[in-house]
Amino acid sequence: MSREIVSIEPATGAVLWTGATGDVDAEVKRARDSWASWAARPLTVRMECLRRYANVVRSHADAFADLIARETGKPLWEARSEIDSVIAKVEISISAYTERTAQRRLEGAMGAINSVRHKPHGVLAVLGPYNFPAHLPNGHIVPALLAGNAVVFKPSEKTPATGEMLVRCFHEAGIPEGVIRLLVGDIAEGKALAGHAGIDGLLFTGSAGAGLALHRQFAETPNKILALEMGGNNPLVVWDMPDVATAATVVVQSAFLSAGQRCTCARRLIVREGEHVALLAEIDKIVKRIIIDEPHANPAPFMGPVIDNDAAEKVMEGFLNLMMKGGRPHSHMSRPFPDRPFLTPTIIDVTNVANRPDTEYFGPLLQLIRVPDFDAAIAEANATRFGLSASLISRSPELYDRFWSNVRAGVINWNRPTNGAPSNAPFGGIGISGNHRPSAYYAADYCAYPVTSSESEHLRGAIGIGLKELG
Repeated sequence: MSREIVSIEPATGAVLWTGATGDVDAEVKRARDSWASWAARPLTVRMECLRRYANVVRSHADAFADLIARETGKPLWEARSEIDSVIAKVEISISAYTERTAQRRLEGAMGAINSVRHKPHGVLAVLGPYNFPAHLPNGHIVPALLAGNAVVFKPSEKTPATGEMLVRCFHEAGIPEGVIRLLVGDIAEGKALAGHAGIDGLLFTGSAGAGLALHRQFAETPNKILALEMGGNNPLVVWDMPDVATAATVVVQSAFLSAGQRCTCARRLIVREGEHVALLAEIDKIVKRIIIDEPHANPAPFMGPVIDNDAAEKVMEGFLNLMMKGGRPHSHMSRPFPDRPFLTPTIIDVTNVANRPDTEYFGPLLQLIRVPDFDAAIAEANATRFGLSASLISRSPELYDRFWSNVRAGVINWNRPTNGAPSNAPFGGIGISGNHRPSAYYAADYCAYPVTSSESEHLRGAIGIGLKELG
């Protein structure tokens, strides 16, 4: 029986969208019935369909950005940049597919040709997150469609309106309605879709907890592709940096952009004992100037709210838990509007906290860790089960070489924020941040599988050893 899903604007508390949960069996069947004809179309046709899709999104850019801003609470300028990423993904995906799944023909023995080509999996499920409700699922859907798959997309139950508009743009561009299906639902529909016999794989972006549950669910189906993009407990190391003001700017960008709701946001700030004083003083100057407000406010805010009150409570609980374990707040987290999920940027010194929780606090909460030397900084950076993003702020190329060589992460930056990852490069993490199937430019790798063929126009066969002589 269907249930009602309601989307609430986090910044205002107003109801934005309501809809009924979808029928998992019906949506998978519709995609299953449609994918073969889509896969049979020439690649050039699928490319042109997706280019039309990019133009459709461009034509709706203002309305789409406004919807994202209202549904997530993120500033309008940030929602507009998300739409830009959605549009850019098409050409990036075409380039990646052409490069990484190109047909190859190699000379074989006795005049044969060894050919490598790629086939789509069939029907792929996509589970999307709420923090980038258009860009991140789009990063799975576009390369999946390009490769010839059909897609059943379940957006986060917290951002269904954005998911609905994304799918509408695909259909408006002429991509057959059966090829890209929208499944509205919550956790129950997500589990049912992930476990459905009619899908050939699942592409997921979300929390580590949900990703680990999916990994267990897929343990007995090695025939189905599973690509997991999960969170991070990301380290940011600041070392021997004379330009403290600029370093502080990068720290603030790393930790508090998107109200801390990026999987690549810095969660742990690691500095040499004594050098933290000047750095924190500069961070304070910036944080005091940060505007926290609703998406359309003027002047434009740097931060909006987190996604809902439950999320705000979890981050607050994390802060209080660290404090009870002995953490020393450099600044106290507060909720300026008690009935809405706005949080203030917060730093807490956890240097002396034993058994620090290795978790992802998905909000504007940054932990400070003071260390005596660079070896200790690397050890602290690696003191996590996660392995998504890490960054070093330092003037020393030699230190960066050591950092890059020894830190375990899928994204390692130098004098750049932890949350700076280009779309024309692979993106993904190790540990419990992913399962070695990076997305972005490498999404082509999990959207099609290679087929190797040895081919000859003429039949030849010979057995040169191991046969008895005749007669």
